[in-house]
Amino acid sequence: MTKTIQHELVTVENIYKAKVRLKNIAEPTPLSFNYNLSEQYGCQIYLKREDLQVVRSYKIRGAYNKMACLSADQLQNGVVCASAGNHAQGVAFACQKMEVMGKIFMPGVTPQQKVGKVKLFGKGFVEVILTGDTFDDAYAEALKAAETHNMAFIHPFDDERVIEGQGTVGLEILEDCKVTLDYVFVAVGGGGLISGLGSYFKQLSPRTRIIGVEPTGAAAMYESLKAGELVTLDKIDSFVDGAAVRRVGQKTFRIAQQVIDDMVLVPEGKVCTSILQLYNEEGIVVEPAGALTIAALDFYREQIRGKNVVCVLSGSNNDIVRTEEIRERALLYEGLKHYFIIRFPQRAGALRDFLNNVLGPTDDITHFEYTKKHNRESGPALVGIQVLCREDYDRFMVRMAQYHINYQPLNDSRMLYELLV
Repeated sequence: MTKTIQHELVTVENIYKAKVRLKNIAEPTPLSFNYNLSEQYGCQIYLKREDLQVVRSYKIRGAYNKMACLSADQLQNGVVCASAGNHAQGVAFACQKMEVMGKIFMPGVTPQQKVGKVKLFGKGFVEVILTGDTFDDAYAEALKAAETHNMAFIHPFDDERVIEGQGTVGLEILEDCKVTLDYVFVAVGGGGLISGLGSYFKQLSPRTRIIGVEPTGAAAMYESLKAGELVTLDKIDSFVDGAAVRRVGQKTFRIAQQVIDDMVLVPEGKVCTSILQLYNEEGIVVEPAGALTIAALDFYREQIRGKNVVCVLSGSNNDIVRTEEIRERALLYEGLKHYFIIRFPQRAGALRDFLNNVLGPTDDITHFEYTKKHNRESGPALVGIQVLCREDYDRFMVRMAQYHINYQPLNDSRMLYELLV
């Protein structure tokens, strides 16, 4: 990846100053060696546990550092921000600690669990305003409010003081790690975390490779770095909501050009697999963005073998109502769940023949919708099949052909899948 040296890294001195401001505000989070992942990938993997932060993400670092640098005059009318979740909680917590009034604009579709958390951390110092359907809608309204009421705007990522606050994550990693680090994997949304952490590493541990990780459906930094200029995506998949932006920051992009050694794009389904893996094997609960760095390891398996690796778990603000969707996406990605429209002959015993002849001994029907149509030779059914392994699916498809089953697969037909399932 070609880098343009522009000398715009945030300084080590300012990151240290941010650390002092954050004392007794943002907890220093553990850097823990993970035995299972290290065995799995044949290297030494350490997890930076920002999921254990006081607001369950690193965002408090940048939000508080920015607000602590504002003068009394700048704060007298309060602060305003826009966020879909984690940044809002960081700003709310900072408002409560500094006793500053704040307006927080969030999309109207924000789950009540997140809205409730913001109000809890704000303790009466913040007003939550739900507006529009997207982060961009909330962002536009927040900017209007800042101008109308002369309030200080706290940007979620594209601000030097915010970047310096996030850089304290890198400071803590280098202070706590007793080995020379070869790789650090960092989730990328707007770019604040990787810009701050990367600035610190490039000045104090320049041989450590900084790897940015984005979801495939929101590759704003990847496309911008490839183009050599800021790129605004036409549309994004917002599932990995903590790292789904259409456009990264101008400041963060300029720093990213210097500090990011490589970018990895991870399919959303793979992220879901990693969320379940972390919960089932480690007892760690993370949000989709928090699992990005773990999901990226499979795509870097050969490069990290025998190396010292840090994965930053950026947050754990996950809503339990998403669990079933996460499980479904993981099964689809792993090739273990498949949906079909099957046209069954409208005769007695047709379904029984399918069960006896086509379904394998460990295959499971997880979804079935069928209505018999009169005066027709066959009728369509929506059928979901779950298998134990990919090989079972291959054998299932052989039997589908052998018994001349009339079907249409839905997994790769996104529009039909979303309409019918």
